[in-house]
Amino acid sequence: MKISKANAEHYIWGSQCDGWHLAKGSNLSVIHERMPANSSEVNHYHEVSRQFFFVLSGTATIVIDGHEIVLEPHEGVEVAPLTVHQMFNKSDRDIEFLVISQPTSHGDRVVVE
Repeated sequence: MKISKANAEHYIWGSQCDGWHLAKGSNLSVIHERMPANSSEVNHYHEVSRQFFFVLSGTATIVIDGHEIVLEPHEGVEVAPLTVHQMFNKSDRDIEFLVISQPTSHGDRVVVE
């Protein structure tokens, strides 16, 4: 079956960000996410899950182990397990990106204060 934002399971994360489950299994997760202007995820890591972030539109900033990386459309970055990271939208426009996790990151996140 064909999947898109139009028919995928939707959820809200943070206070105002959207996620659409494009693939939702125990061994693989693909989520299309939207972050509004001037929003961010919490600083965290995953004990087992390896993730790949791929920007579809807008300019995203991700901090990985204290190093800031700016991602433009059609650019991505991999985050290994046990690596502290945090996604930001420092711009004045929405950003949309894919988060691909293997295995799924559900229940695997450890928040870093």
